[in-house]
Amino acid sequence: MRSAKNRYAVLFGFGTLLLILSFLVRTALLIWIYPQSGLHISDIPAIYGKGLVYDAGVALFFTIAYAFYLLILPQRLNSTLFNRVFTYIGFFLATMILVFSFFAEFTFWGEYAGRFDFIAVDYLIYTYEVIGNINESYPLPLLIGGVLLFTFLLTWGLSRRGTFRNSFQSNTSWGKRLLTFATLLGLLLLHVYFISNTWAEKSKNRYAQELSKAGVYSFISAYQNNELAYDKYYLLEDDNKVFDRMRSLLQSPDSRYLENGKSVYRSITDTATRVMPNVMMVTIESFSADFMDRFGNTQHITPILDSIAKQSILFTNMYATGTRTVRGMEALTLAVPPTPGQSIVRRKNNEGLFSVGQIFEQAGYESTFFYGGDGYFDNMNKFFGNNGYDITDRHRRKLVEDQITTTRTNIPDSAVQFSNAWGICDEDIYNAAIRSADEKYAAGKPFYDFIMTTSNHRPFTYPSGKIDIPSGASREGAVKYTDYAIGQFLKNISTKPWFKNTVVIFVADHCASSAGKNEIEISKYHIPCILYNVPGATPQEINAMCSQIDIYPTLLSLLHWSYNSKLYGKNVLEPGYQPRAMISTYQKLGYLEPGKLLILSPQQKAACFSWNQARNEQHAAPMDSSLLKNSIANYQTAYSLFKNGGMKK
Repeated sequence: MRSAKNRYAVLFGFGTLLLILSFLVRTALLIWIYPQSGLHISDIPAIYGKGLVYDAGVALFFTIAYAFYLLILPQRLNSTLFNRVFTYIGFFLATMILVFSFFAEFTFWGEYAGRFDFIAVDYLIYTYEVIGNINESYPLPLLIGGVLLFTFLLTWGLSRRGTFRNSFQSNTSWGKRLLTFATLLGLLLLHVYFISNTWAEKSKNRYAQELSKAGVYSFISAYQNNELAYDKYYLLEDDNKVFDRMRSLLQSPDSRYLENGKSVYRSITDTATRVMPNVMMVTIESFSADFMDRFGNTQHITPILDSIAKQSILFTNMYATGTRTVRGMEALTLAVPPTPGQSIVRRKNNEGLFSVGQIFEQAGYESTFFYGGDGYFDNMNKFFGNNGYDITDRHRRKLVEDQITTTRTNIPDSAVQFSNAWGICDEDIYNAAIRSADEKYAAGKPFYDFIMTTSNHRPFTYPSGKIDIPSGASREGAVKYTDYAIGQFLKNISTKPWFKNTVVIFVADHCASSAGKNEIEISKYHIPCILYNVPGATPQEINAMCSQIDIYPTLLSLLHWSYNSKLYGKNVLEPGYQPRAMISTYQKLGYLEPGKLLILSPQQKAACFSWNQARNEQHAAPMDSSLLKNSIANYQTAYSLFKNGGMKK
């Protein structure tokens, strides 16, 4: 049935098209994820009902400007060449954006099992790496051609139906145009006022939440909420009380507070002889614990790490604080709980903070951050370069220069055997760190290195001929190459005169994915951590639940260091250590204790769950007041200290 002549025929045709395509995308995602989602048939009506509301909101946002144009366009210009060209081009471009966003939703869902969030916002900012990654991961010319062809077919289809002709040949009165525009504007304002992305998050199943949302709507929501003020959106207690509790939680037999009140600044004292080895921390991109045989993997893709784990101190029950590299960097440099929104690495006023690097600096070490890509990405250079770390990276953005207070060294082309969109391969970044270590050793300087790898990241490409899985074939191949490169690194440094006095830490920044049916899927935060070559230490497994933020307090205790600290991390080996971990998304703040999880979320909400680790099952539980107070103490004080300058040196 052909539509009647009406100036708004194209607008309504576009809106209908958007709703149909959104329905198809939502259905495809539902079919994709349903087997492992934990969803029930009874969940589906709410998913589609809420989804329709969000999709209608997107349609209103897309069309309101055109609706205003149709309102003010004089009738004598309605059938002119100008209006025809303007309408066809506008429709084609809007539809192309829509089709491209739907394609992008599938790729984003494949990586993160969710609608667009602040990660997608970051991707819009850091286009060099992201476009390169897409180009290396997918047949981009074919995909772009497909988007253009599909857009053309949709435009042609509506034209064949007479939709454009009905708009151009219409004679819609001013009154009807005004009524139509006022109705659309009113609906849009009602949507803005009453509907937010949090409406979709009332379901207890995370997949139901994500399927209910609309990708474009979620993207705009994430753009507007990239940082969240804890004191505005989350449960609060009296500042004095939460600091008292936090100080009590951090108190240990070997510590003494150096300041009163709202501070965690304290001295750690060890009476044994201090050992001062070099320290090289290898932070492995996207490395879940379950890639290793030790944690149940049967593919045997990490023979090196599994071998050295038996010769080292292995943390078997460690959890990452978040799901992004910058969140892991925050934990591994500042040893603080994650604050809601962006990682501190990405925030303003993040220079001159008290960090692990400062502890080493005060002991006479030189600290260096090594990264195989351009450290402009994710604000890494600015963060590390203004917190005492020299920088060694690939300087690919010649027109962009971060203002840093330390020295930046470029990795030359001659030192690169392989690179992709994210940077040079792991072997190359290790070689850069080895060259630097040689120079520092020759100069008689102890060193502390933060080495960030990139090979275990899509597009999963690496030098050919190294392992038996072709480059770019799979995540498993990237994991196996990552392990191979670690083996080459250890082989190379074992011949160095400085090796016997060098501790090597292997730890993941975060897991390979965070998707699951629960709001926070605890198993997707479980990471390996290995302390290799610790002087005087015998191989052992540390089975106590702990966090990335606990690595350095534990290591420095093993080395018998006395130092001042603002770290929230604890020595996991101290008598009386109370197991706990902080795990988060950018909105949800989880506090984990054995068998229990507390989640703080916006709108001052808190929810308690029991957790069966062996079966990875979570169930709603009565509120645990002690768990709630511990959670608030950690998150509220960390936010307060950063906001008010209490994390500064």
